[in-house]
Amino acid sequence: MWNKNIETFLGCDNEYQESNIVLFGAPFDSTTSFRPGARFASRTMRSESYGLETYSPYQDKDMEDYCYFDGGDLELCFGSSELALAKIEQFADQIVSDGKIPFMIGGEHLVTLGNVKAVLKQYPDLHIIHFDAHTDLREDYLGVKLSHACVIRRVWDLIGDDRIHQFGIRSGERDEFYWAKEHTNLHPFSFDGLKETVAALKGKPVYFTIDLDVLDPSIFPGTGTPEAGGVTFMELLTAIREVCSLSIVGCDINELSPMLDASGASTAVACKVLREFLLALS
Repeated sequence: MWNKNIETFLGCDNEYQESNIVLFGAPFDSTTSFRPGARFASRTMRSESYGLETYSPYQDKDMEDYCYFDGGDLELCFGSSELALAKIEQFADQIVSDGKIPFMIGGEHLVTLGNVKAVLKQYPDLHIIHFDAHTDLREDYLGVKLSHACVIRRVWDLIGDDRIHQFGIRSGERDEFYWAKEHTNLHPFSFDGLKETVAALKGKPVYFTIDLDVLDPSIFPGTGTPEAGGVTFMELLTAIREVCSLSIVGCDINELSPMLDASGASTAVACKVLREFLLALS
């Protein structure tokens, strides 16, 4: 099962047994509500990552000093969200049971649900930290409950109130914002309140999910649902390092649609975010 992927993300070419973090791609975008293309993110990021160095001057860390394994992309059924999520959960189950961190590259944001389900089995007191432009709290989208517009609501179905902490949110239906006041800890527009949240979650298992459209589209236009008013690249890196001081037991980044930014700049941003995320976890 654990054969080394032929093309890996930069610095993630170690053996499975020696690696604490296992990277894998979930190339699925069948419920994308606006512009598709996120299924191509992980493949594109692997090839483009070699434009970076393994060394981060932001953290004074080098990926060559740590062990990461890239398990490649899952083969997911584009016609069934249920089957795709089950495949992700099954794959992540093995990673978690081996005491490793499953780090997933989406894909659209719905794929987070499969990874969370696997992690939750091992860590029933799990908390979620969620960076995003969108609430993702709809009960359904056009009658469908398994949608990237509903993913955090489906996570709430599993873990309940006061265990989901949302930052950077600047878009959603009125009902979603009102619902969040009763059920999640939503911090709109920015990372205000993150330090306090991190302090409160010390010692608790945390799943960290980043929808890259939390970034302003002037920085990151290559995404399916761009939303003006986002955070800067440096604000995101600082926030990632802050969150990664916690006990992160599973994580993902998602919603890069590389073909929507022909310049390649969005993919370059996503690759650097991933490098910094990996190093902050190490």
